[in-house]
Amino acid sequence: MINNAIDEKEREFHFTDKEFKFISKLIGERTGIVLSDAKRQMVYGRLSRRLRQLKLTKFSDYCDMLTNGHESELIEFTNAITTNLTAFFRENHHFDFLKKTVLPELIRKNLNTKRLRIWSAGCSSGEEPYSIAMCVREAIPNLSSWDVKILATDLDSNMVQRGKSGIYTSERVEGLSDSRMKKWVERGKGDKSDKVRMSEKLRELITFKELNLMEGWPMKGPFDFMFCRNVVIYFNKETQRELFDRYADLLRNDAYLFIGHSESLNKVTDRFNLLGKTIYQKVK
Repeated sequence: MINNAIDEKEREFHFTDKEFKFISKLIGERTGIVLSDAKRQMVYGRLSRRLRQLKLTKFSDYCDMLTNGHESELIEFTNAITTNLTAFFRENHHFDFLKKTVLPELIRKNLNTKRLRIWSAGCSSGEEPYSIAMCVREAIPNLSSWDVKILATDLDSNMVQRGKSGIYTSERVEGLSDSRMKKWVERGKGDKSDKVRMSEKLRELITFKELNLMEGWPMKGPFDFMFCRNVVIYFNKETQRELFDRYADLLRNDAYLFIGHSESLNKVTDRFNLLGKTIYQKVK
């Protein structure tokens, strides 16, 4: 109790249990994300920035703004809370499996239609779908004769716009191999020398869209495979069950699903079989 009192006094803004509960309930209703008490400091840190930008002095005033349905701020609020941690070829074993197993198999299966549909759900700022696009381009050099579409969706409108632009700092692409840098990354010039842009050949494959997974989905599928990594860790089991059931409905039979390293479908759904290393395959 003493430590909590000291922490509260040292804070720039007073942040009560009532305000935290209100914020937790609101984010849960909007996104399905469950905020435990352990996330309280994270919530305080992220929303304090919003209070400063809005020149507010109290969390209660900010909660009033959200209660009154200030739509633009509700979007900023949701963007602030949702986590955006990503990198090119993050969890590289997924991309190895994609190149060595999934894509060769799909090339054989879809040779007649020459059609591929891919979904990157929770794409953040776009590194994941661009990594997928590189793998597809490398696996099918004559892609002009194929109909390939990668759907990249995220709740955070700012991340969607960043992904759509395909522009990143040079630091973000440092982990890419020299051959991939040469083939898929365009260097900036002049005052933009610290910026890079993903090549047009990658950008033309990807459609970025803002999407709340808890609401209706406009796409019909079916998808040949999908990535949904480090998204469901914020959801309770009931929401996870509903979500993966909806994913299964949009995936082809035998389609592959990639989830995050700390996630599992155990006791969540029986519609996928675990192949290993958080790679699943639809069974029904």
